[in-house]
Amino acid sequence: MRTLGHLRRLKTTLVPEFHSWCKLQAPNAAGKQLPRIYVTRRIPPDGMTILSQSGLCSIEQWDSDEPVPRSELLAKVAGIRGLYCLLTEKIDAEVLDAAGPSLQVVSTMSVGYDHVSLEELKKRGIRLGYTPDVLTEAVAELTVALLLATSRRLLEAVNEAKNGGWGTWKPLWMCGYGLTDSTVGILGLGRIGAAVTARLKPFGVKRFLYADTGPRPDVATKIPAEFVPLEELARHSDFIVVCCALTPETQGICGNSLFSLMKDTAIFINTSRGGVVNQEDLYQALVNGQIAAAGLDVTDPEPLPTDHPLFKLKNCVILPHIASATVATRNAMAALAASNLLAGLQGKAMGKEVPL
Repeated sequence: MRTLGHLRRLKTTLVPEFHSWCKLQAPNAAGKQLPRIYVTRRIPPDGMTILSQSGLCSIEQWDSDEPVPRSELLAKVAGIRGLYCLLTEKIDAEVLDAAGPSLQVVSTMSVGYDHVSLEELKKRGIRLGYTPDVLTEAVAELTVALLLATSRRLLEAVNEAKNGGWGTWKPLWMCGYGLTDSTVGILGLGRIGAAVTARLKPFGVKRFLYADTGPRPDVATKIPAEFVPLEELARHSDFIVVCCALTPETQGICGNSLFSLMKDTAIFINTSRGGVVNQEDLYQALVNGQIAAAGLDVTDPEPLPTDHPLFKLKNCVILPHIASATVATRNAMAALAASNLLAGLQGKAMGKEVPL
């Protein structure tokens, strides 16, 4: 339970520290008009506690579990000093123009920030906070769970048991693919990729390969994992796990050129961003038997329409972007995003800031 302990320690230090800091700062804010911030969603309680008890800002919030409508967002950001957003909000020139010159800081409750225009922020001198590290362990856990559910055909088996397909024992029925003596390829050996390998190693994986923008010897030697070109990773891996960030270079990187090189027994897993996969090519690879199965926690778009062809395939497991969905992790993300925003309002160093 090292992960849960780590998150609890983060909570017990981060929240009380901000409470103490805010008590010291509150008298300074007395009698002054507090800077306005806008929170684009209902967020976990630890984040709102930090913001509301700070005495440093006036909060307006879209108090719903559903995304804020674009028109509402554009109207509410006018004149704000801070914006607390999620990955579902596209923070582009239109939003920043609507906010006006008062906007100092954007804080996103996510590790990815491809929904935010970095160029537009830099042009306006607006700082950006984000929430890496705190969700690494939860995402790695879910990635392994999705890999096992896909490779061992768990959802298919559950449906067969429920729907009367469970008859007499058959030697070849519901057979999948195991991790023992396998080769696992990681696309993107960052924090999450490394955490995934740590969890897969006890299953008896024989060899780890990785492809990235360059060698990562500081991380790879501890696993150990071998740096190879993406094409070689595709040819030799029994499992490919995508953990890279979505960038212009990785947009659609997992397409026919990758799938055509993979083994017909290979399993493809993506818990990074939907945009790294060409879903039409993935569908064709699954239908035509180029690869054995795929497990996705992310799609493009999100949510994926319920009539999308991928949902009709037994060899494709699709989850609704829940990789970081533990109570402790989401609270830690919310708290870090809140602390980043308050630090940005004060012109102080953020816990986690995207360099622009």
